[in-house]
Amino acid sequence: MKKTYVGSCHCGAVRYEADVDLSQGTYKCNCSICTKARLWHAIIGPEDFRLLAGESSLSEYQFHTKQLHHLFCKHCGVHSFGWGDDADLGKFYTIKVNCLDDVDLDELLRSPITYVNKRDNDFKKPPAEVRHL
Repeated sequence: MKKTYVGSCHCGAVRYEADVDLSQGTYKCNCSICTKARLWHAIIGPEDFRLLAGESSLSEYQFHTKQLHHLFCKHCGVHSFGWGDDADLGKFYTIKVNCLDDVDLDELLRSPITYVNKRDNDFKKPPAEVRHL
């Protein structure tokens, strides 16, 4: 069941609300940016995301195919959410679950995790090693 969470960056300049059903699972990816920043995602639709504050505090980073918009706070550097546009999914938001201020840790730990092998562009099977993610 969807629950409304409040998320933010470290300094609080960027704040948002997101309607997320953690029981539907979260994602960890082994691509270069997700590995280096240790990003942990939940994917939601645009109707489930509301930016509350900090639009002017956001900076964007894109690389490789430039399909994903990696947003981060230009003050503290935290990636609290991003967005993308996919042929199958349409527009979506990627919420960093570790930036949800009011998430219940037990609920988060019960959420199934799907490991994505973007480093090798192999979406059919998870990466061979996931302990570092």
